[in-house]
Amino acid sequence: MTDIGFSHNRQDETPESKARWFQSLSPADRMDILCSFTDLILSTNPHIKEKQRAQPASGRIRIISKT
Repeated sequence: MTDIGFSHNRQDETPESKARWFQSLSPADRMDILCSFTDLILSTNPHIKEKQRAQPASGRIRIISKT
């Protein structure tokens, strides 16, 4: 993986800046992160793979964003 650093800047926590960081990774690094998250999820809840597939939400969905 690339060098990992720490930041105390709130601008580094926006979804856009996180997306830019993720897009800056190589495909191999992206896959490593995906596998790490999958391993974490399965280690905390091994029965999750037995769950039914997600169903569409009924009714309206409102997306709220701070712009």
